[in-house]
Amino acid sequence: MDMRLSPFDFAQAATRAGMPQVAQRVKESMRPAGLQQSFSEALRSVSEAQNQAVQMQRELQLENPRVSLEQTMVAMQKAQIGFQAALTVRNRMVQAYSDIMNMQV
Repeated sequence: MDMRLSPFDFAQAATRAGMPQVAQRVKESMRPAGLQQSFSEALRSVSEAQNQAVQMQRELQLENPRVSLEQTMVAMQKAQIGFQAALTVRNRMVQAYSDIMNMQV
């Protein structure tokens, strides 16, 4: 009996769930990329989340009926978590660089 699991296709699952934008991002992220490109994409994603949260705050203040307080708070939390993650990665990279530079050869 063959019990091997087939790899899960996130892009296909996102397409089935009716989220074509997520599927496209998953496909793009599966391409081999360099470290610099990966960091750039991650920072761009954090920046987009922050911009979206600011826009939702502005719309909420203008009493737009299509934007709720709950959606705005979730967007703000996502932006904050993304920023904290980016900051943690940056701190670890700086620490790793310092450790390498302090190694005796």
